Amino acid sequence: MSSNSGLLWVAATPIGNHGDLSPRAGEVLSGVWRILAEDTRRSGLLLARCGVRSPGFLSLHEHNESRRLPAVLNLLRSGRDLALLSDAGTPLLSDPGYRLVRVCREEGIRVSPLPGPSAICAALSAGGIAPLPFAFLGFPPRGRQERERFFAAYAGLNLTLVFFERKDRLAACLRDACKVLGRREACLAREMTKTHEEFVRFFLDESHSLPEGMKGEMTVLIGPPPAAHAQREDPDALIREAAQAGTGARETARRVHARVAGLTLKEIYRRVLELKSSSDP
Repeated sequence: MSSNSGLLWVAATPIGNHGDLSPRAGEVLSGVWRILAEDTRRSGLLLARCGVRSPGFLSLHEHNESRRLPAVLNLLRSGRDLALLSDAGTPLLSDPGYRLVRVCREEGIRVSPLPGPSAICAALSAGGIAPLPFAFLGFPPRGRQERERFFAAYAGLNLTLVFFERKDRLAACLRDACKVLGRREACLAREMTKTHEEFVRFFLDESHSLPEGMKGEMTVLIGPPPAAHAQREDPDALIREAAQAGTGARETARRVHARVAGLTLKEIYRRVLELKSSSDP
């Protein structure tokens, strides 16, 4: 590491609730020479609402990162401390900054994270889909064929898939995911940490029933293939567990079907009724 260089802070900012900016992050952001931001106006409003004094901004986004890189590196080499922000959450995860961080590491310029909010971790922690192992995919491609190839690369892996999607492409994206991945548990997380926060659980083949007109930032979780844990799941035990929780017969059959391979939904539903009948007085 170069002892004379400045330090590049990679700072996480709130994904919704302004109270999630840590005191340490506020102190560091007010003390750097400049802040590198995707949207300087948006970041300025965020810091003002969080009560953080802004030292001034330089824009750094996907369209100017390469062009801006030499000037930013010169500032760091001259001993200036800088902070890198994305519009929300943790930088580099589907946001610009990777090229800058990589070059800093190659040149021995100090880089340090300011950990904090992340839509990925927030969704995994509260969505009710298996959190480990998981793969974060960023934004899927826009075109149908490209999306299908995109999901096909992960179809055979025992992973929960996490990705972002825009509301106007969500329905088509989920249809393509279902076509490639088949019936899997999924969760749509929207407006996390905000007033209208919502987690919508569903199965991929039922994505057409999702509410229309949903707005806000979308994070999608798709669970691993049911066969990945089929050998460890006893359908009768799952049925009894659902019955104790008061779940109806049809909903019980749907849930068990998503977790057990080798049985049709009709077969599971019949077993639900049989167990119910045998347990009734």
